[in-house]
Amino acid sequence: MNSQGKPSPADLRAAAGRGVDDVIAPNLRVLFVGINPGLYSGWSGHHFARPGNRFWPSLYAAGFTPRQLHPSDERQLLDYGCGVTNFVNRATATAAELSADELIAGGARLLQTVRHYQPQSIAVLGVTAYRTAFRQPKAQPGRQPDLLAGTPVWVLPNPSGLNAHYTPAMLAAVFADFRRQLETL
Repeated sequence: MNSQGKPSPADLRAAAGRGVDDVIAPNLRVLFVGINPGLYSGWSGHHFARPGNRFWPSLYAAGFTPRQLHPSDERQLLDYGCGVTNFVNRATATAAELSADELIAGGARLLQTVRHYQPQSIAVLGVTAYRTAFRQPKAQPGRQPDLLAGTPVWVLPNPSGLNAHYTPAMLAAVFADFRRQLETL
C-alpha cells in the first residue's frame, strides 16, 4: 500500500492485476459494490483512489458520511454502516478489460459475501456490470425487483471520472435519493 505521493506511469503499470481489500463487516446498512479497482487503487491499496473519482464526494454530499473521506480513510466507512467490495478484485486501466466470465464469477462471489455478512442493502455502482454479473440485460438504474440472498439491491451510476454521463451534482442527487430510500426499509 502506498499512502503518499503520486504514482509514476511505471507505478501504475506495475499495479495492474493487484487487488484491494474489502471494507466490510457484518450487518452493514449498505454494501457498495464497485466493478473492479482501477490502477490508481491498485497502486494505493484503497478503493476509489484516483483523484477524479466522485465516490467519496458523492457519499459526503448525500449524507452517508459527516465529512468527505479520503480513500486512505476508507475503514471509517464501517463507523457509518457502509462497506465496499468489488465484483472483480483485479486492477485494470478500465473496466472494459474485464471479461463477462469474470463479472459473472464476481456476481457469484458477491452472493456468497452477502450471505456471510448480511448487509441490509446493496448498491451496485454500474448498471452494465450489474447486467452482466447477474445476467439481467434489461436492468435499469434504481431499486431492482430481485433480491440478492434476501437483500434489496439498487443500481447506482458508476462514480468513475470516466462516466461522463453524470456530473458530480447529478451523482450526489442520485446517492442522496438512494440514502432516503434506505430510511424507508
